[in-house]
Amino acid sequence: MPIRKACGRNDIERPKFDIDVKPNGYAWWYVDGISNDGNKAISIIGFIGSVFSPWYFWSKRKDPQNHVCINVAMYGKGWRWTMTERGKQKLKRTQNMLEVGPSSFNWNKDHLIINFDEYSIPHFDNVKGIVKITPSFISEIECNLLSDNSHIWRPFSPISKIEVDINKPGWQWEGHGYFDANFGSNALEKDFSYWTWGRFPTNKGSYTFYDAIPRKEKNVNIALLFKNNGRIEKILNPPDKANLSRSLWMVKRETRSDINFKPKQIKHMLDTPFYTRAGVQTSIFGEKSIGVHEALDLNRFSSPLLKPLLAVKAPRYNW
Repeated sequence: MPIRKACGRNDIERPKFDIDVKPNGYAWWYVDGISNDGNKAISIIGFIGSVFSPWYFWSKRKDPQNHVCINVAMYGKGWRWTMTERGKQKLKRTQNMLEVGPSSFNWNKDHLIINFDEYSIPHFDNVKGIVKITPSFISEIECNLLSDNSHIWRPFSPISKIEVDINKPGWQWEGHGYFDANFGSNALEKDFSYWTWGRFPTNKGSYTFYDAIPRKEKNVNIALLFKNNGRIEKILNPPDKANLSRSLWMVKRETRSDINFKPKQIKHMLDTPFYTRAGVQTSIFGEKSIGVHEALDLNRFSSPLLKPLLAVKAPRYNW
């Protein structure tokens, strides 16, 4: 397994937002959460060198700091979507802070505070709120997805508490959360054709599965149990991959599941022609779990026909 102690960014104890992102590269910090009642969910991503940005692609990926955004996606009744890209003049960073226009990530001693004030599409209204992520612990590991160190997954805290307070009715809730990051020096679609990721909380802690198909190397299959006591266990014989129903855009989906259980989507989240996120129920070593699952088809994403559509969904502004 390509698992090692976190290195190279001085982030073994906490995230650092002032890292160097070179041309053609990217960095993103990802948070998600599901409410205790299961009715609502949220994901928030801070991007430098926005990997899915048509604007970054059209610029030939020369300056990642000039293609930044904080994406907020709310799932459930009253859902909203925001993904406004901004230029380098709207980017401010310190070790503890990532600020993009009116929104920011701030690390405060032992927790992450996300403030956002964004514009929703297609609702065309303001989405303003605060999300707090409190990790149970910060892991010391990262996973090297390719042998040349070009893509790194850093699972900061797969077991977290999330508190959400947004200016929409019913959007004040708490639940279980997740916090990780990815760093790279090359375009995802150049090095991978497909991947799935899922995180599933259980009584023992949280299982996380990362399965990727590189274009030139052997498949990546990472299976970890982040235990409640902070220990991390490598799952040497995880359940096999099982098919999920295809998404509304017919994106192929699969996840890890016990052989006698058929995994299923129980909450619609994000559905695009190349990427899906959903609340999924599966069974892992006899224990049922509802977690967050993603599937990414990078062959589809590579199509130039998608770029104008993405520009509508993720507009670029310099204010």
